[in-house]
Amino acid sequence: MRHIVLWWAVSAGVAAAQQPLTLGQAVEAALTRYPAVRVSQERAAAAAAAINLARTAYLPRTDFLGQLNRATHNNIFGMLMPQAVIAPISGPVLRTNSLASVWGTAVGVLASWEPFDFGLRRAQVGVAEAGRDRAGAQIAVTRLEVATAAADGFLTLLAAEQQVTAARAGVERARVTHEVVASLAKNELRPGADESRARAELALAQTQLIRAGQAVEEARAALSPLVGVPPEAIEIAPGPLLSPLPEQAPAPPAAAQHPLAMAQNAAFLEAKARENALKRAYFPRFNLQATAFARGTGVQPDGVTGNAASGLGPNIQNWGVGMSVTFPAFDLPGIRARQAAAAADERAEQARYRQVVEDLGGEAAKARAALAGARRVAANTPVQLAAARDAERQAAARYQAGLATIVELAEAQRLLTGAEIDDALARLGIWRAALAVAAAEGDLTPYLRLTK
Repeated sequence: MRHIVLWWAVSAGVAAAQQPLTLGQAVEAALTRYPAVRVSQERAAAAAAAINLARTAYLPRTDFLGQLNRATHNNIFGMLMPQAVIAPISGPVLRTNSLASVWGTAVGVLASWEPFDFGLRRAQVGVAEAGRDRAGAQIAVTRLEVATAAADGFLTLLAAEQQVTAARAGVERARVTHEVVASLAKNELRPGADESRARAELALAQTQLIRAGQAVEEARAALSPLVGVPPEAIEIAPGPLLSPLPEQAPAPPAAAQHPLAMAQNAAFLEAKARENALKRAYFPRFNLQATAFARGTGVQPDGVTGNAASGLGPNIQNWGVGMSVTFPAFDLPGIRARQAAAAADERAEQARYRQVVEDLGGEAAKARAALAGARRVAANTPVQLAAARDAERQAAARYQAGLATIVELAEAQRLLTGAEIDDALARLGIWRAALAVAAAEGDLTPYLRLTK
């Protein structure tokens, strides 16, 4: 049954993938399926978990110990500097040196808690929270980038398909012309050179169609990983994209509200939080401690050892409660150096934020200028197309009347094909320029609403 359900789900997914995609659906599919969005989300989840980790510093720490050993019991007077090689030993110093061994046991528990810390733990939690905010802001940046890439890929594919349509019309005109010229040349009403030129123009138009088809396949391949659909299964629905974009001039949002600017501001606040935590690093650390332990040994204070099982169980108990204070007296130079580095990082992130805001403002202005230019071009291409059609009809009529050469007719047909391509791409150029404006302003929602 599970395999049947899985097969049905896969079949339904393939059937849905074969339906023509609108631009909005392509963007939504990219935001849902493209791994880069998931990467940003998981990084944000990891940053949120780091907050919980930082908050555990408020909890008391409790350590349990259990130990069993068999060792010699020779002890000597004298100081031993702290090290990690020679194991410590307790008990009286005996006047013997024996390699006989006895059992030793120990069990214990130590609980410690820092009742106050001069704001250090809160500052460390603040660093973790700033990291979470930065990761969350990066999600919005990634989503904007992925959505923009998907929309741009959709428009690129649609533009390539429009070029195929125009190139196919050009091939058809060249084919009809070649048939007419070939018939005239066969009847010796036109020279054979005209038929050769017409055949060359037909081959040129077919080459242009092949290249346009190649561009379509390349655009499908580029869009495929974004929407999660195999290239051969991608079909798109133009919707209103082949019509002029309605005129509108909404007030542009402030550059500071752009996801990229907000992410950079979050990076600045994170650097500031790190500096704030370092300011609280040079304070005493107070720890309230409580311990209880028991030890057992197979040797008595006078050096007498017990039976073979002596010392296997702890038999001497102790407990204690106290407060310990530690102060890193000579850490001040190092802490100051780290504070200086953190302050420099903070200033760098702040300067980078100002740069991002200025760059975004410049990009938005540039995109709006490109949109205005695209509208002017789109207003002019219908005139160009109409003139090219008239010129092609006139050139065809003049050629049939023997008043024009095949070169003039071929030039007029190429001019018409180019005008058809320019007219189709001019309307899409407005939509592409509007996409650039929306991306520069940091919000594709109003743009996507227009594509429905």
